[in-house]
Amino acid sequence: MPLYFFRIRNGRYSGCADQASEFADRDLAWKEMTSVCADMAAGIARKLQENSEWHMELLDETKEPVFRIRIVAETLD
Repeated sequence: MPLYFFRIRNGRYSGCADQASEFADRDLAWKEMTSVCADMAAGIARKLQENSEWHMELLDETKEPVFRIRIVAETLD
């Protein structure tokens, strides 16, 4: 089964999981990523600063991004 790694970036902070997760295919990997992100979303939104960005990526075995979910806070004035 393919191995995937989760990476989270928030401003200058970037962290990647040391241990890989196995998923049978890309669809299951996407489903798990969206589930994990949904569980974290409220906490992220409460701490998000103006004009900042948070994102979670799912990386393949070579640690290249496969999927990315971004939450962006922008001041529009």
